[in-house]
Amino acid sequence: MTEYEAVIGLECHVELSTRTKMFCACPNEFGAEPNTHVCPVCLGHPGTLPVPNRQAIEHTMKIALALDSAVAPRSLFHRKNYFYPDMPKNYQISQYDLPIGAGGHLDIEVNGDSRRIGMNRVHLEEDTGKTVHASTTGRIADSDYALEDYNRAGVPLVEVVSEPDMRSPEEARAYLTELRSLLESLGVSDVRMEEGSLRCDANISMRPAGAKEYGTKVEIKNMNSIRSVERAVRYEIERQTEALGRGEELVQETRHWDENKGLTSSLRSKEYAFDYRYFPEPDLPPVEPDEEWVEKLRAELPELPAARKHRFVDEYGLDPAIARIVGGSGELAAFFEETVSLGADTRSAANWMVGDLAALLRENDTELRASKVTPQHIADIAKLVADGSISTAGAKAVLAEAFASGAAAEDVVKEKGLAQISDESALLAFVDEVIAENPGPVEQFRGGKEGAIGFLVGQLMKKSKGAANPQEAQRLLRQRLSS
Repeated sequence: MTEYEAVIGLECHVELSTRTKMFCACPNEFGAEPNTHVCPVCLGHPGTLPVPNRQAIEHTMKIALALDSAVAPRSLFHRKNYFYPDMPKNYQISQYDLPIGAGGHLDIEVNGDSRRIGMNRVHLEEDTGKTVHASTTGRIADSDYALEDYNRAGVPLVEVVSEPDMRSPEEARAYLTELRSLLESLGVSDVRMEEGSLRCDANISMRPAGAKEYGTKVEIKNMNSIRSVERAVRYEIERQTEALGRGEELVQETRHWDENKGLTSSLRSKEYAFDYRYFPEPDLPPVEPDEEWVEKLRAELPELPAARKHRFVDEYGLDPAIARIVGGSGELAAFFEETVSLGADTRSAANWMVGDLAALLRENDTELRASKVTPQHIADIAKLVADGSISTAGAKAVLAEAFASGAAAEDVVKEKGLAQISDESALLAFVDEVIAENPGPVEQFRGGKEGAIGFLVGQLMKKSKGAANPQEAQRLLRQRLSS
């Protein structure tokens, strides 16, 4: 039986955080009433002329530099011609054979192994409008009519295209996660997939293991989260592998990912470049950055995620796996370093962030920036646990209350009675009760069954409602049981 390997490349579309659109003065803002951020230029009225947005060009050059791509000394805008309702001009101003950035790479890590993913191009274009299909599924085939919102038409959009160097769904997820972190660190986009400011299409083909030639490429669209990308890629690999195993011939096409059903379905046959009749945009001059401009932008690059992760290992002594999480996001990294500056132990702070705090954020579908938990909360909780004022169980309760109300950690401890009991006389009262009420486990421990002590400590913790110092409780239990 033939073994197949996947060949995966990702095309990521990044809406830039500029004040205005790419070629006009309309505001570049998300969430406005439909068709209120439009003008004759972005609506393509006859006689209007585009004026390029300098900040968008600089943002694109920074992305290229951060990916170690070569910034072209001369790049061109082209017209990409097609007729579709979301493009009011019936063409899109994009780049074709002379993009702003070419080549480069992005390093990822999967299961402890590092992989270098090559970059094909970084090019700048204008976004299209948004089509809203009137159906429960949001799909064209199921809708009675569609509505167009042109607020997004003309928003500066960077397309970051990887080489087909990924071989698994896990690598695709790691690549998109790393790219998102890099873009966030650059400050060029808010990279919110749920709002469409970061979108991703996946190109997938299968070939016999060890072969050099590519198989038939299929493009997957409509993936609105990193998890969706991983799921869609996994499904498509399985679908293509099974089809090839049955002797079926795959066709080059675009397929739609259905998040609810967990499958892809055919949308249309895949277009080729010549279908778009690209030609140089006659109303725009070439982009020709001089070396001084490029080096100025290079000097402005911030610390990037890969460098930050290494620094967190070296400077703070974090485990590499923890450093990848805390250092991967600029928001998380700033939160962590502020927590440490407030006196928290570095490893304790990181563990609370990637453990209990991350779980609360997931459970409540909330981003860190929108939560009521601050670096001061984490610093206070870490210090209260370290000095024995509260138990780990008590600390979890404090964090949960702080997440819900924003109350200070010490206030929660007082109001909820979560102060840890370390006083020997108070603990001995619990010890004697537990020994009296659990003769079986007591005899098991005295008979040499070491695991029974864990049960007894658990019973003591229940009696104290989680307030007892577990280490001190175990010490006193052992002392009593051995006497």
